[in-house]
Amino acid sequence: MVDSITTALGVGSGIDIKALVTSLVDAQFSTKTAMLDTREQTVKAQISAAAELKSAMSGFSNALSTLARGGSLSTQPTSGDTSIVKASLLTGASVTGLSASVEVKRIAAVQATNSGLVTKPADPVGTGKLTLTFGTATVAGGAMTGFTAGAGTPVEITIEPGKGTLADIAAAINAEKAGVTASVIGDVNGSRLVLKGQTGDSQAFTLTATEDADAPGLASLEIGVGKPATIGTAAQDAIVAVDGVEVRRASNSISNLLPSVRLDLVSAKPGTTVQLGSTPPTEALSQAVQDFVATYNELKSMLKTATDPKGGALRSDFAARTLSDDLSRLVGTVLTGDASGPRTLAEIGVATLRDGSLTVNTGQLATALSRNPQAVEAMFASGAGLPAAMQKISLAAGNVKTGLGASEVNYNKQVDDIAEAREKALEAAETMRTRMTQQFASMDAKVAAYKSTQTFLTQQVDAWNNSNR
Repeated sequence: MVDSITTALGVGSGIDIKALVTSLVDAQFSTKTAMLDTREQTVKAQISAAAELKSAMSGFSNALSTLARGGSLSTQPTSGDTSIVKASLLTGASVTGLSASVEVKRIAAVQATNSGLVTKPADPVGTGKLTLTFGTATVAGGAMTGFTAGAGTPVEITIEPGKGTLADIAAAINAEKAGVTASVIGDVNGSRLVLKGQTGDSQAFTLTATEDADAPGLASLEIGVGKPATIGTAAQDAIVAVDGVEVRRASNSISNLLPSVRLDLVSAKPGTTVQLGSTPPTEALSQAVQDFVATYNELKSMLKTATDPKGGALRSDFAARTLSDDLSRLVGTVLTGDASGPRTLAEIGVATLRDGSLTVNTGQLATALSRNPQAVEAMFASGAGLPAAMQKISLAAGNVKTGLGASEVNYNKQVDDIAEAREKALEAAETMRTRMTQQFASMDAKVAAYKSTQTFLTQQVDAWNNSNR
């Protein structure tokens, strides 16, 4: 109906009423539309700034936590001869003042065996069952001379018909994941089945066969006393003396001899004592302090821009100001519980400048690291000290009720409100356009009627005048 009306508008009056209505409606709602556009741009800038700050804070905190967990900021154990024994810090542990002597008399070894030569490895060896039994063994001249089974349950491996080649048998053994690894090694003369167990006296093993009567041959792979397989190396424990006390371990990686320290035995050298100690990571800590300050300053610069009173997107955002205040208090925050050394960043040379950025007094930092390296190290301890303080600030900044997370929720709601207001304004404009179109249509019809009457009267007057001549 409205379309038909607007098509005919102006016929009676001669005025472009459609253009007039459009101009009147646009004039009525242009201010409202401009206001909504400006508000939408402002809110979207606030959403972007809040998300950027929250992400930067979270990234800063996570990077610091990762650095602390990595161990590079912790005192590390040292070995006087890493070709015999290596020393490393256990994850999440700390060590100071380490002093111990270690003598590696024997390293742990695995039992390694190889079968007799199979000249046609692609042909089936046989089918049936193979049984792995673990225990302790004595070995001499490449042969097992004695075996005592352990308390564990033997592992049975089924070799099915059609799957009896050396490669099939190796795959079947590996599929059991029983602690023995099988492989096939060959040359132009043929192939052998090679089995390797795990380190430790109790990890010796035998392999016995129960052959299918119609497909014998598995017995050629048996391992044990009087069996055909050759024992390349025997399973054995490591023997190590720590400060003169001799101990045995099933592995060459030992984590339960020295507190917080893992020993990795590399080679046996009876009669040679290796001295273990510890070295504080002064260079790494110094770099960490300077890197922290540099990253802090970048974040504070972002905050300063976002909260600038004259044009910052978050100039009125309480959460952004709270984040800035929380960061500003870090320099004086007590980070460790040991009062015998420095406990705050300020005490190791970190100072706040007038613009809110931080600076490092490298001389004061070097003195703190020289006199109290453990105290500075404690400030960067994983899950404590500065990493914990930063995580607390980060969590507060991301909080969806009080932090920048809440700001994001609020700003996104405002975007929805603006969209709703824009929709209502469009509806109101269309309502006004319809009403004015109908009003002008009525007026145009009346004008047309008046013009028709005027034309009739004019014609009558002209007729009268002509008749009186």
